[in-house]
Amino acid sequence: MSAENKPYGENVYVTDHPLIQHKITILRDKNTGTNLFRSTVEEISMMICYEALRDIQTRLIEVETPLEVCQSPRITGKKVAVIPVLRAGLGMASGILRVYSEAKMGHIGMERNENTHEPREYYCKLPKKINERVVLVVDPMLATGGSAIDAIDKIKEYGGKRIKFLCIIAAPEGIEKLHKAHPDVDIYIGHVDRELNENAYICPGLGDAGDRIFGTL
Repeated sequence: MSAENKPYGENVYVTDHPLIQHKITILRDKNTGTNLFRSTVEEISMMICYEALRDIQTRLIEVETPLEVCQSPRITGKKVAVIPVLRAGLGMASGILRVYSEAKMGHIGMERNENTHEPREYYCKLPKKINERVVLVVDPMLATGGSAIDAIDKIKEYGGKRIKFLCIIAAPEGIEKLHKAHPDVDIYIGHVDRELNENAYICPGLGDAGDRIFGTL
């Protein structure tokens, strides 16, 4: 993740890895089919997850290898919680669980009013002791920022403190809005696109991520 030239804040991380950019190009292509789209979302999510969990706490434990006994690090404390914003976030969550299968998983359901473009929550189920966990909120697209803000609001209501937001593409408007609403939340982004259009869709974007992940075009 690039740590230079942070116009949105010190805790906003935008990847500069060529492999992630290559895979985002696959997602953008309108001819990319459902299976390839879904697997590519998982792969990108895995790579962004590595960076988001770079600061997770570990402790040394004693391990017996086939050759000798040694001290080796293991993640300590309460496990990670992965909270996809339904439904598109499920595509990212599956990739993160491949990286860290011990993570607990919750769900937050948000839907957008097509007239006002404002989000509405319709479901929320979080893991226990969310206040003790590193919480990864995942959604492939950060457009207006409304769904991300409301999802994080809800997690904080339940006591969540160490929250990170992960997305694949983002609009500048959404980044600014999310960072302003939750300046304590680290934001990890695969690519910043040009803008939102008049219908609040990211341009050039990649279409409706949920429809393309689940084949409901």
